[in-house]
Amino acid sequence: MTASAVPRLARRARAGLLAGAHRVRGGVALAIQAGVGAAIAWFVAHDLIGRPQPFFAPIAAVITLASSVGQRARRTAELVLGVAIGIGIGDALILVIGTGPWQIGLVVLLAILVATAVGGGTPLVVQSASSAVLVATLTSATGLPWTRFFDALVGGGVGLVVMTVLLPLNPLSVVQRAADPALRALADGLHHVATALRARDRDGIDAALVELRAAETSFSAFSAAVTAARENVAFAPARWRSRGALAQYVDGATQVTHALRNVRVLIRRVSTGLGDDEKMPEVLAAAIGLLGDSVDLLRQEWAKAAEPLAARERALSAVAEAAKAYDEGVGFSGGVVVAQIRSAATDLLRATGVDFAEAPRLVRQAAGWRDRSRRPGRRPPAPGHA
Repeated sequence: MTASAVPRLARRARAGLLAGAHRVRGGVALAIQAGVGAAIAWFVAHDLIGRPQPFFAPIAAVITLASSVGQRARRTAELVLGVAIGIGIGDALILVIGTGPWQIGLVVLLAILVATAVGGGTPLVVQSASSAVLVATLTSATGLPWTRFFDALVGGGVGLVVMTVLLPLNPLSVVQRAADPALRALADGLHHVATALRARDRDGIDAALVELRAAETSFSAFSAAVTAARENVAFAPARWRSRGALAQYVDGATQVTHALRNVRVLIRRVSTGLGDDEKMPEVLAAAIGLLGDSVDLLRQEWAKAAEPLAARERALSAVAEAAKAYDEGVGFSGGVVVAQIRSAATDLLRATGVDFAEAPRLVRQAAGWRDRSRRPGRRPPAPGHA
């Protein structure tokens, strides 16, 4: 191992530890919810209702709280329906054919087919199969199989009470934690592309594209967090005061995702232009860097619950800078890059709250097209494009 490798490994280890600590902080609230929900579900079913072994109640509570973030109401319904399907099929068949390895296999097969036939998602299918297994293997030890369906009702109900009344997650914190890495990845990618374009470093361009493709998971997490926050605010009275601060994230998440897609197209075209040895004016690199600044400013202004005026200004500056490329002369790829800068800027303007129709007008004005009239019969631009 070389001397230079030791510091590099140390940096990676430190980064890994910091990332792990960040993930733990993000999961603490959900872990507390699940733990409290499981304990209360057991207490209600065992001590208050008198069920001797209500093992399905805490299981249902944990499933409701942990694996249903973002669609808890729907997932809880799927949980109960899945239990009903599994118990119904298992009970009917086991009474006729008895228990054993092939009987268990047949019960699971039929439960999954029925759950699929009714259009259930993965939670419903899994719950149907697992409930069928429980009925097939534990009926003789636990009494009537329908009691597990009752346990699931208790656990699911307790889970919903915990997440809406007792310990509702702070939706704003959840969304901010999810939005930050997504926006940072997009801003960093644009800045890396701008630097690589100035150096005509095609490998650097391609590396930035790979990084942004990997960031798709961060954007998916951002979208899921927005969905969860919208549901949390709707059902948890304690979080109603968060509605105003959440509106920026909720309204802008889709537009930021559109910007990501346009930026990836932009990067591919920059790489193609460099590969073709096409002229790429310096103003294009400057415009891409300004787009990165706009995304970073949007991240900061959203975090402060401030109107993202600086992000809007920087996005329009990127459009104005890119328009100068026509004066210096661009080829086909350069023209596409200019168009994609405008498209991404339009997405960012809409993410800042600019009206859907107003954003393209502002982009055209920044590009110097304010007096250009649209031809009769011309179709309006598609959503996400200027």
